[in-house]
Amino acid sequence: MAVKLILDLDTGIDDALAIAYALGSPELELIGVTCTYGNVTTELAVRNSLAVLALLGRTDIPVFAGQACASCADSFEPSPLVRRIHGDNGLGGVRIPDSPRPAEQGGAVDFIVESARRYGADLVYVPTGSSTNIAAAFGADPSLADRLRVVMMGGALTTRGNTTPWSEANVSQDPEASDALLRRGRVTMVGLDVTHQTLLTKAATARWRRLGTAAGTAFADMTDYYIDFEASEIGIVGCGLHDPLAVAVAADESLVGVLPINLRVDLAGPTRGRTIGSLEGLAEPDKRTRAAVRVDAERFLAGFMDRTERVLGAR
Repeated sequence: MAVKLILDLDTGIDDALAIAYALGSPELELIGVTCTYGNVTTELAVRNSLAVLALLGRTDIPVFAGQACASCADSFEPSPLVRRIHGDNGLGGVRIPDSPRPAEQGGAVDFIVESARRYGADLVYVPTGSSTNIAAAFGADPSLADRLRVVMMGGALTTRGNTTPWSEANVSQDPEASDALLRRGRVTMVGLDVTHQTLLTKAATARWRRLGTAAGTAFADMTDYYIDFEASEIGIVGCGLHDPLAVAVAADESLVGVLPINLRVDLAGPTRGRTIGSLEGLAEPDKRTRAAVRVDAERFLAGFMDRTERVLGAR
């Protein structure tokens, strides 16, 4: 029986790839998408999520708007760097038609809380942007922290950050919310330590183009945009599959090796946003967080292509 999945997305390019991977995974049943800010505004994340789902023939999946900005902020706009990485529309400038389905009237937090109550241990929640929605859900129902399985894309334990030398982008959006998630929740943290080992190249996007479908072409175009940015700005040949790897771990944790460790987030000073061991929690026998520190990149990439080709090749 498939595990129920909620994706919490700031839908840029790798979030779109995560949607395709999830839809191609028989172990997972995507029951809804909740949206946050980061790569784009929450409003645009809703639009992009609906459009990607429609492109993939899944207008049955509901999409919910979440929090519009960090818990200690009044507004949000993507940084110039993020706009360069994902393009002004979040999808590398690729134009995907609007979905005929509107967003749901209810909010993301209510959907998360209600789904956790309904499905219990059969639900996994995968946030790939800020932690603001899940922190708000913990506030609405404190018992959720112990009951909800979370596989978080974010953080950097053994490597440098990608926003500052210490902070990973998703954590940096709302460090207070990420700190609340890591201290209170039951979390598998899939961070830059492992996601930077999963590079997708243009040999893979060429396979999507050969499918001859609108979805295959659109996904190849947006991913090539992402790969070109990584090559020109960072000097690597390929793009890290950050968000798809978190979905893959939700389906099959054997893809990664984990370090059980209680974590916190630095909230002040030059290291603000750093994910690091919690000194007061290191000796606690109950390790609430498991940080992925190894990945079977070859097996993951093979499975990623199989699952995405299945979805992108459907007519």
